[in-house]
Amino acid sequence: MKRILFLFAGCCVFVGVASGQVTAIRAGKLVDPDSGAVFSDQIIVIRDSRIEKVGKGIEIPPNATVVDLSKMTVLPGLIDCHTHLADGARSADPLTQFKKTAAQVALESVPNARSVLESGFTTVRDVGTYRALGDIALRDAINRGDIAGPRMFVAGAYVTITGGAGALTGLAPDITLPWDLHYGEADSPWEVRRVIRRLAHDGVDHIKILSSGAVLTHGSNPKSQEFTPEELQAAVDEASHFGLRVEAHAHSPEGIKNAIRAGVASVEHATLIDDEGLALAKQRGTYLDMDIYDEECIQEEGKTGSMPKDFLEHDAQLGQVQRDNFRKAVAAGVKMSFGTDAGVCPYGTSGRQFAFMVNYGMTPMQAIQAATNNAADLLGHASELGSVKPGKYADIIAVVGDPLTDIHLLENVKFVMKDGKIYQQ
Repeated sequence: MKRILFLFAGCCVFVGVASGQVTAIRAGKLVDPDSGAVFSDQIIVIRDSRIEKVGKGIEIPPNATVVDLSKMTVLPGLIDCHTHLADGARSADPLTQFKKTAAQVALESVPNARSVLESGFTTVRDVGTYRALGDIALRDAINRGDIAGPRMFVAGAYVTITGGAGALTGLAPDITLPWDLHYGEADSPWEVRRVIRRLAHDGVDHIKILSSGAVLTHGSNPKSQEFTPEELQAAVDEASHFGLRVEAHAHSPEGIKNAIRAGVASVEHATLIDDEGLALAKQRGTYLDMDIYDEECIQEEGKTGSMPKDFLEHDAQLGQVQRDNFRKAVAAGVKMSFGTDAGVCPYGTSGRQFAFMVNYGMTPMQAIQAATNNAADLLGHASELGSVKPGKYADIIAVVGDPLTDIHLLENVKFVMKDGKIYQQ
């Protein structure tokens, strides 16, 4: 009996320690993307990193730290499903990677993470880096609390054909790349499987494969196809063995359709998607993750001369076509998520894309849903992210005013909480 009582007492002590910090937020308005509704005068009770209660008239625990957002609109933390935080300081030309050590790139990536978090994006899906596995190190440093940044789901490296859209190209043929700059190259279904097995072993959260040429790659053609249907199918199948989802970079119509037929979770960019591709995406439940804002940054850097000439030639006329196809996708009812290609535009400015999404066919609520519950669903973490509900992570932001009336307000987030910890107030 004494032993039983001792063990019971130990359990009670453990539970007491686990209960931890309690925070209560008074929300003037609370946007619920799950229902598409806005609720007033809400109390959000947070215990440690999770939401415990949400509702009107809820009693605030006596030991709670109270955060008064009663004059603000509160939303779930935003999610950007297409970022590149681990590539160091921004540069229009990937060849600048050769001017830096891996350590320099890693250290330059630290402020990228903080800027994105402080702008209201508490979670990102980081979709590849030129120096393989640097994003894993950045994710893990954030998770340990060594540095501030969003919750990161990372790809580890680009899975690309040799000399393809995800390769470091434009070099003389007699230059041999170090292992981390060509880690993801593969040229057959079995090589694709081998690369994905290595990535899974190294601890990635998802797989990024490139199904067409690219805009910001030397010697590439965004209107071309790269991986074959068989290689794409091998990627999706092999990734599924490790519980990993696959997203496919694709600009060209056939590259998009090949990826959808292979079973990818999302198509990135989807610039030249045609009517057949839209129908396929809707039928298969494939998300389109269309970065319709970064065209502004590409063209602006073209005016200053900092964007390589061949990149501008690749991009010619694609920006408006992508935006027009975004409008078609919204009208067709295709699943849409929020992705910006952060790093093309300055880190911390991803919120500017919301206004473009509204200008090209979405309601403000649909744009918010793309960056909250839709994005959480795409990541496979809808039970933990994407709305302010009991049991979910305490990822919460707030703005002054009503973003459903003025979507531009999401460009100036005033309050940021991630995992119950306040980073911007």
